[in-house]
Amino acid sequence: MASACTEGLDTGFVALGYAKVAVLGVVQGITELLPISSTAHMRIVPAFLGWQDPGSAFSAAMQMAALAAVITYFWSDVRGLVFGSIEAALRRDFQDWNFRFAVWIVLATIPIIVAGVLLAPILNACGSPLRTLTVIGMSCIVMSLLMGLAELYSRPKRTMENATLKDAMIVGVAQVGALIPGVSRSGSTLTAGLFRDFRREEAARFSFLLGLPAIAAAGLHEFWVLHKVGLDGHGWSILLFGLVIASISAFAAIWGLLRILERFSAWPFVVYRGLMGVFLLVAVLLGWLPN
Repeated sequence: MASACTEGLDTGFVALGYAKVAVLGVVQGITELLPISSTAHMRIVPAFLGWQDPGSAFSAAMQMAALAAVITYFWSDVRGLVFGSIEAALRRDFQDWNFRFAVWIVLATIPIIVAGVLLAPILNACGSPLRTLTVIGMSCIVMSLLMGLAELYSRPKRTMENATLKDAMIVGVAQVGALIPGVSRSGSTLTAGLFRDFRREEAARFSFLLGLPAIAAAGLHEFWVLHKVGLDGHGWSILLFGLVIASISAFAAIWGLLRILERFSAWPFVVYRGLMGVFLLVAVLLGWLPN
């Protein structure tokens, strides 16, 4: 079904109601932080169930659920970065690791902010050409190939403690790819971390911490946009309900991702993404799913 619009903004989630948004909150929470593309799943699941597309505004606002999960799961790291960098700045110890990493995070966030502002009119528009299943399917296949290459050619031995500004900027630039539906912010940054020879679980940790400002900016911006277009109280209550469900799911997703990367590798995600991308292209070609 086509999604609904509020002054040009894609707000299909309002018509779905609490129960359906709860289901999609679980899907969004799990897939947002796994390297498998939440956008792809948020298009596929409603389409298969015959539900209305919840819209890009829902996916963007759900970034706040991911933010809550990452901060909670990595609280010791976040606390160290925030308070450690402030203390280092006060004593003018600009070589302190927490201070340097905090600065790197800020610098690495600039590319996605610039790209996000430039692409916002296209990304959030009703019927955005970037949200077609063809684009998502192709993105999934490309990321599957890149992640597979990273697994084949990386030498995972580095930890976050010996990261450099170059590492942060490379992961930050890779983060820009997440603006294209189907790429996955977690997938693109994890792949970049693997290419930089970080241990798999360290690449994921690096990815999540570096992505905090971008995740927060995306979520807060979408909340502001929804406020500006006059989303009513009913719409806000449905959105906040979905956020609570998605936050719990996202926390579980982080735990699961780190366990898989520690004990196995990224290959399960490589295979899954590749198969999903091929399925989407075939489904569109044969008319099983609307593009």
